[in-house]
Amino acid sequence: MNASPQTVSGTPPKVMLLIDGKPVESSTQEWREVINPATQEVLAAVPFATADEIDRAICSAHAAFEKWKRTSVGVRMRIMLRYQALVREHLPRIAKTLSAEQGKTLADAEGDIFRGLEVVEHACSIGSLAQGEFLENVAGGVDTYTLRQPIGVCAGITPFNFPAMIPLWMFPMAIVCGNTFVLKPSEQDPLSTMQLVELAIEAGVPPGVLNVVHGGKEVVDALCTHELVKAVSFVGSTAVGTHVYRLASEHGKRVQSMMGAKNHAVVLPDANREHTLNALAGAGFGAAGQRCMATSVIVFVGESHQWLPDLVAKAKLLKVNAGSEPGTDVGPVISRAAKARILALLETGVTEGATLTLDGRDISVRGYEDGNFVGPTIFSDVTTEMQIYRTEIFGPVLLVMSVPTLDDAIALVNSNPYGNGVGLFTSSGAAARKFQSEIDVGQVGINIPIPVPVPYFSFTGSRGSKLGDLGPYGKQVVQFYTQTKTVTARWFDDATVNDGVNTTISLR
Repeated sequence: MNASPQTVSGTPPKVMLLIDGKPVESSTQEWREVINPATQEVLAAVPFATADEIDRAICSAHAAFEKWKRTSVGVRMRIMLRYQALVREHLPRIAKTLSAEQGKTLADAEGDIFRGLEVVEHACSIGSLAQGEFLENVAGGVDTYTLRQPIGVCAGITPFNFPAMIPLWMFPMAIVCGNTFVLKPSEQDPLSTMQLVELAIEAGVPPGVLNVVHGGKEVVDALCTHELVKAVSFVGSTAVGTHVYRLASEHGKRVQSMMGAKNHAVVLPDANREHTLNALAGAGFGAAGQRCMATSVIVFVGESHQWLPDLVAKAKLLKVNAGSEPGTDVGPVISRAAKARILALLETGVTEGATLTLDGRDISVRGYEDGNFVGPTIFSDVTTEMQIYRTEIFGPVLLVMSVPTLDDAIALVNSNPYGNGVGLFTSSGAAARKFQSEIDVGQVGINIPIPVPVPYFSFTGSRGSKLGDLGPYGKQVVQFYTQTKTVTARWFDDATVNDGVNTTISLR
């Protein structure tokens, strides 16, 4: 199976759909170019699938579900074992594609894939993860037990910033639970996603169990409203995530929607200075700030505000270049539109009175003059009323604030509408315990800047960063992709037993 872009003479390679296990060239009239953000080279053309193609993909998944849900757990698990081996084998090749289409460094691209690979490895434990419960003799001769059963066709809508990790959060866990899946990758960088899909088919995922459609809002809306889709998983912006959650919920779907963030890092004066500054620079400027778990606001407590010049010095040392170049720390942002949006927000910050302590607006990279580069940028003297604080910038921008006490820092973070992640840097166990107890954010790091949990634990963003009560991986996602059936049973040794008519509710 080859779903990679197919080259047509004189035109960019065309990205394929995947329907019923086969690559399909779309008949659409609407195409979008996939562009290398460092060079503006056109890498491929991605189709915006037609309504008929979307319906065919969903119907293929629905037809495959009847057989797939009866496939033994052992068979599903062994496919995942083969799949993780293939992903590991082809990781360097996929990382090269990912870096070219998304812009992140090769090392970060490999990390993108590896964090997704961890979820695939966790899916190999489905035999333990999906077990039900059993209790013998809950009443006279009566046993009660629960079954975890797949729910049907599931859909996934993924963002541009993690074209490997986020799809790998979704379809492996969904299909290993016995469901079938329709994936809509980001139209901005679908090439590495399609390479991962190819490997899934090579690993033995049967036709129809995994399908891929490309496009924009029309595809999203179709997945949210189609009568055969039972669940929708989304990762992306708050605006789109809110729309997905409402629309899919109105049409009776299960929905999990992981959305925007404004992640704070609180720094106490007793923190390890060098470790903290390195962590803040890495979490703020890595991946050009295009992470939903990136640190975007630093809250210096007390005397730690004196560390600001050292943070600026570290940021100045970071190398801005194409992600494919050795030694690069900060690559380009995804598109010219993204760069324009970031620059407009930076201008707003200056207008509103924040101090532009480090200006990354006019950076030029030799040999990549057309790249979508924004250099590391730091604003100090930021207040909560400023637009740069209220808006997720999604670029290599750190905002710096100062408060007198830890209580003030906790109050500041808790008043922000987002609740994806937060970090505390300290050497005090008492302060850490107080912080983790009182902070109202789903994922907390103690001396860790990006507290994304390993797949054995659930991703637990909260408040304005999440809609739906179950996370996209870990134990919670097994609940999301299965339905619990409770069976209460009584068997008789003697078929002639007759207890007579009993009109009470008791089973005794």
